Amino acid sequence: MGIVYSTGLGTICPGCRRPAAGCVCRTASGNKVQPAGGAVRVLREKQGRGGKVVSVITGLPLNAEQLATLAGELKRRCGAGGGVAGTNIEIQGDHRDTLVAELLKRGFSAKRAGG
Repeated sequence: MGIVYSTGLGTICPGCRRPAAGCVCRTASGNKVQPAGGAVRVLREKQGRGGKVVSVITGLPLNAEQLATLAGELKRRCGAGGGVAGTNIEIQGDHRDTLVAELLKRGFSAKRAGG
């Protein structure tokens, strides 16, 4: 039986059931394993940011280097600033529709989340 709950391991890979940092089911060529939650979510956050709106992309099944590359491409596509925060990509401004369309074009099953 696998791990049911743990606060010390962080994100668990749904494929091999190991911590995401020690995942063995992704290959160096960049095979994508869809997260257990299903789709990649694109949501809008404003709280705790001094009234500024940020589009946040969560659930991407990528490593840190791939996240940084994708973040740069999405920032250029939206013409906005932003960056990687943990396992999420944050883009300044409300660009949810543009980001969902771009992620769908790249093969991710992205959904707009929140209001």
